[in-house]
Amino acid sequence: MTFTPYRQIGTLSRGGIVAVCDHASNHVPDNIELGVTPAVLDKHVGWDIGTAGVVERLVRRHGMAAHLATLSRLVIDLHREEDSQGLIPATSDGILIPGNIGADREARLQAWHRPYHAALTTWLDEADPALILSVHSFTPQLEDKGEPRPWEIALLYNEDDRAAQHAIKYFADQGLVVGENEPYSGRQLNATMNRHAEAHGRPYCAIEIRNDLIANEQGQARFAKLLAQMGETVVHALAQDG
Repeated sequence: MTFTPYRQIGTLSRGGIVAVCDHASNHVPDNIELGVTPAVLDKHVGWDIGTAGVVERLVRRHGMAAHLATLSRLVIDLHREEDSQGLIPATSDGILIPGNIGADREARLQAWHRPYHAALTTWLDEADPALILSVHSFTPQLEDKGEPRPWEIALLYNEDDRAAQHAIKYFADQGLVVGENEPYSGRQLNATMNRHAEAHGRPYCAIEIRNDLIANEQGQARFAKLLAQMGETVVHALAQDG
């Protein structure tokens, strides 16, 4: 049976709010041997810890539809352009990924990266969303550099910051420590939203949540509620902006 690199859950409501989760899974397809332990796959290098739980709750409890990845970012990073150096990482946060050395780049693109984005294109065209929530998480501290990351949540953007600025204000008003283009800049890393949002003029929030805050069900429920409320607030604010 062919492995599908994405799953789509919830019922699309045209003109509503949708969620996208590029790093929702740490699954490795049967025909790939990365040469790393299950413990490595469970780390932040294998996936965005907690994001699948947040997005699934956005669907179940807050009525959104979502498009989620079903394979590990170590197999191929769906949140990278096809020519990106980090597309199939040989190392990640100082950890060697031996099975990716000399990997067949074109085969992985054809099997997983292109189908993921083709399906996302069709899905978003059908949805015509008022807002896209692109949900990621980040580790409080990298293993190979070690600088603490104090932000609880952050918004990334490249050229279009319309929705991000409203979201930043919303989260700050909730008392959260909010980053803007942190812990890295959307001007350097915004591949999925560059392609599927900015290129089409679609408003979006590229969200980074610190993963220790969503490592359990209680945290995931809390942030799903915050994201849902933020989304409604941003859609209303964008309508007021005209």
